[in-house]
Amino acid sequence: MRIPELFEQKRPVFSMEIFPPKKKANIESIYDTVEKITVCKPDFISVTYGAGGSMTDNYTCEIASNIKKKFGIETLAHLTCINSSREDVKEMIGRFQDADIKNILTLRGDIAEDCDIKKDFHHANELAIEVQRKCSDDLEILGACYPEGHYESKSLDEDIQNLKYKIGAGVKVLISQLFFDNQLFYEFMGKARMMGINVPVSAGIMPITNARQIQRTVALSGASLPHDFTKMIGLYENKPEELFEAGIEYAANKIRDLITNGVDGIHLYIMNNADVALKVYENIKDLL
Repeated sequence: MRIPELFEQKRPVFSMEIFPPKKKANIESIYDTVEKITVCKPDFISVTYGAGGSMTDNYTCEIASNIKKKFGIETLAHLTCINSSREDVKEMIGRFQDADIKNILTLRGDIAEDCDIKKDFHHANELAIEVQRKCSDDLEILGACYPEGHYESKSLDEDIQNLKYKIGAGVKVLISQLFFDNQLFYEFMGKARMMGINVPVSAGIMPITNARQIQRTVALSGASLPHDFTKMIGLYENKPEELFEAGIEYAANKIRDLITNGVDGIHLYIMNNADVALKVYENIKDLL
């Protein structure tokens, strides 16, 4: 199934994201997680690219292919370009085609400190153009968007203009970076639609359920933290069980509000935690 077709058939499209293990010996744990979350009936599962965008020990293609074969769930394989040469990208596209993967998420990727930046690609739209040029009939191209603007953009307007370049390069669906304030997402969507971005946009939601996420994910995301979120963290930061339940409830309430207001899709960043996925699903399944 091609993911753009999913958005033509139903709203909201419900998807989840997992990431490959660092070592191949741990790869079975990913399939254990996927088996548990099948009860959530995700429309597709996205599989992130190898750490640092390296092709060495990169299991994205293998995992995405096996999820389709073993569980019958459509997959979205990530592909980054900042640390890849044109030949690297050509090889990965070939792997995806051989594995019958139909959907890829084109990303610039993070600049890794221990990797040499290649000079063939500088932005995600350039990667999308390359994929479109080589195999427009075989692969559907998705892209990322940033409700508060990419941190390298001077303004949200400038960032949305960059999104238009992605759409022009062949991107048919956008998945948002995580955010904690629905109002900022609605404002972003209003501005994006006004500026001519008409493709489906799936809202990226990451439930915050433990203190480590607060220290790492929240701090590094750069996302604005609304008062009700910081209040929750203040109340439960040192109470692990209560924080888990509060984090699930907060995420579920956000999702319910988004669905009620007509969001195109929900993309759940589950951090390979099946319990989080199951708990959130139980709280929103009546709206899916």
